[in-house]
Amino acid sequence: MGMTYIPSTLDEALHLRAEKKARPLAGGSDLMVQSKRGIGLAPEFPFDVMIITGLKELKGIRKLDDGSVEIGALSTPAEIADSDLVPWHVRQAASGMGAIALRNSATIGGNIGNASPKGDLPQPLILLDASVVLASIRGERQMLLDDFILGSKKTALGDDEIIKSIVIPDYDFTYLFYRKIGMRKANAISKLSLSVAAVVKDGEIIDFRAASGAAGPRVIRSRDAENLLKGHKTEEIPEIQESFLDSWNNAISPHAMPLYRRNTTRRMLSYFLSAIYSGKAEGIIEEED
Repeated sequence: MGMTYIPSTLDEALHLRAEKKARPLAGGSDLMVQSKRGIGLAPEFPFDVMIITGLKELKGIRKLDDGSVEIGALSTPAEIADSDLVPWHVRQAASGMGAIALRNSATIGGNIGNASPKGDLPQPLILLDASVVLASIRGERQMLLDDFILGSKKTALGDDEIIKSIVIPDYDFTYLFYRKIGMRKANAISKLSLSVAAVVKDGEIIDFRAASGAAGPRVIRSRDAENLLKGHKTEEIPEIQESFLDSWNNAISPHAMPLYRRNTTRRMLSYFLSAIYSGKAEGIIEEED
């Protein structure tokens, strides 16, 4: 059984991480479950852990000088969902994360660090080109979240590093879409999620991006498929829509996405494109159940 530490500063935590290889424990909604022993028994960790919930350096949501938003790794889904600074897609995903108790205890750092293919927050963050800031006694480094998450439960986190924050660039999209589908409305683990965003100016698709969660060992975002739409007029959507949808379908893991999920994803993307083509008012595009 490993030792438990409670660092009072980030510097202390980084030294524990480097010297003891202690794993950070904040909300514990993933790590505690993975280490459970049975009813009435406290979890036992076969490695050293450090409880980092008191580290003020990892808290807070702030706007940076360049317009991007930095979310501290200890920010909870409830805090993220309630912050006007956080982009819409991320707030939507945070507000749908499990029960109220979970949304007040889980952390964005934990959700990202766990790297579950069905994690709620990585999907919209990857859509928005978010980066993760990693801290160690050697200093800090920043990398795209899409590069940080290598696969199911696998990340590029060094064994002496702690996730410090997530940085989301400033974007102003014309059209927004988010949908999570689970077994039931409340407390559901995602069976499928989709975020889509587009910038349309003077009838031309300037930017288009989509991201699928629970679609494989990691979030799916196909730049090749996105590029099939960029630069085209909205009036051309009927001509290029099927080639885009086919390209997107080919990017999705065949093992993780059975026919139902593939068809559902295709239908939602078609709905989004049809709304743009029809000249629907700018803003959030909602699809009825």
